[in-house]
Amino acid sequence: MKSDRLHSKKELLPLRKVLRSNLTPAEAFLWKHLKAKQLDGRRFVKQHSIARYIVDFYCASEKLIVELDGEVHNNHAAEDYDEKRTSFLSSLGYTVIRFENKMVFDNLKSVLLEIKDNFKN
Repeated sequence: MKSDRLHSKKELLPLRKVLRSNLTPAEAFLWKHLKAKQLDGRRFVKQHSIARYIVDFYCASEKLIVELDGEVHNNHAAEDYDEKRTSFLSSLGYTVIRFENKMVFDNLKSVLLEIKDNFKN
């Protein structure tokens, strides 16, 4: 394999495994509705790496990234990092959508609808 590959970099595998087995409550709740092609037959994976970043959920057929933000994202440094990360991923042709953890619990139907609204076909 090429060492400059974009997806699933081997050096990020140990961290991805840790993240997959330690999902936040919001990630675990949303994952129940995304896994096994439950959302319009689209295949999502959790804690997938693209370049040097690990994204919460990724749908390859749609080039769609879904990120969940908790309290840790509510500061200027985290907001700047998230903005740069989103900008980089967008520059590669990915669509990045973000939801606050609270919204996943309080308005799941709306979250799932917004995800579907970002499907290309």
